[in-house]
Amino acid sequence: MNKYTLDNGVKLIYEHRPAGITSFCIGFNGGAIEETDEFPLGTAHAVEHMVSKGTKTRSEKEINNLCDKIFGFENAMTNFPYVIYYGTSLSEDFKAGFELYSDIVLNPAFRKDGFKEEMNIILEELKEWKDDIYQHCEDSLLYNAFSNKRIKNLIIGTEESVKSITLKHIKDFYQKYYVPENCVISVCSSLSCEQILSVVKEYFGQWLGKNEVISTNIDKSKSNIKMERNMAGIFEEKSGSIGGAKIQYLFNIEELEENELKALTLFNAAFGEGTSSVLFEEIRTKNALAYDVGSYIKNERGIKIFTINLGTSEDKVQKALDIIGNKIEELKKLKGYFNEERIKELSKNIKLKRQLKLEKSIQLCKELTTYELMYGRAERIYEEVDGLQSISEENILEVIRKVLINPTIQIITKG
Repeated sequence: MNKYTLDNGVKLIYEHRPAGITSFCIGFNGGAIEETDEFPLGTAHAVEHMVSKGTKTRSEKEINNLCDKIFGFENAMTNFPYVIYYGTSLSEDFKAGFELYSDIVLNPAFRKDGFKEEMNIILEELKEWKDDIYQHCEDSLLYNAFSNKRIKNLIIGTEESVKSITLKHIKDFYQKYYVPENCVISVCSSLSCEQILSVVKEYFGQWLGKNEVISTNIDKSKSNIKMERNMAGIFEEKSGSIGGAKIQYLFNIEELEENELKALTLFNAAFGEGTSSVLFEEIRTKNALAYDVGSYIKNERGIKIFTINLGTSEDKVQKALDIIGNKIEELKKLKGYFNEERIKELSKNIKLKRQLKLEKSIQLCKELTTYELMYGRAERIYEEVDGLQSISEENILEVIRKVLINPTIQIITKG
């Protein structure tokens, strides 16, 4: 990995890949958690939409035609902590693709024509979002778990908030967060580092900051992330669009230190990942309560949670809750399960899955950019799986006793 900071503050991360393609990702700490009181919910996502509606020299149609010609894959995504624009092309077309994306990101026209139509598209997207029952269960879980955190509401916003977004909100948010000092670019390519650096400097090197106090603003936005424990309890909801039942647990992990996160990662690998996991064995193999069950760690700026997800039939909900609750309490007291050999096996499996995840150059670019944005260290992608074998069973037990308490539980059943 090579890292550079251009004179204007733009950060570039480069990794060599010997294939004939080049992937890149352009990102900003400009996600939904930056929507302070001056911006309606969903503004960050709306900016992502409007950036691609046309530049000062290109129409939306011209942009779309060029994207189809140049890229094998291209996309944009707004998350709670960040927004990213990314794509993959043949290495010979990298410069053309990067020039196009630089134009999109640096020179959006934000024309009045088409603005209302794009907001209507977002409202349609909001309807589709709610049609995904797994997504809806998670959204309801976050809404019920927290009172003040931005993650309580959808990244995309609410129908009311989307309707209240104006073109001025779009322009103001862009001016505040789309600036050099808040930008990270990652490139994975068979082209040399010197070639990549030259192209990035050509299109981003002369970009001038539009906000002289942007670093202060970003620091302030990070401090605006409210520390709040989840509200414990069981929340039930009826839905006419579901055949069975969906259950999700949420546990708060925002107070965990680095070594504690590594211990939780080892626990999660045994507890909820794969067909040999504790959850799979108890819920599916022994009791046939669910086809799919698992647990997940989400450790990002502004959203730090441990979740358990499963689907079952309505009449088996209580049995599933009882089994999971009892198993958690049993694991907290279990001695000898996380022995040295098991920890070694889990560590190897975690490293394997991380390497498989990063095998695709576009995925690696996405991770490099977002880790640099969220943590200031893209290297953390690799560091997270280092030293796992030095974690002891007592470390794991201490962490799960600390984390697996007072869950928020969301249940959705047929209306």
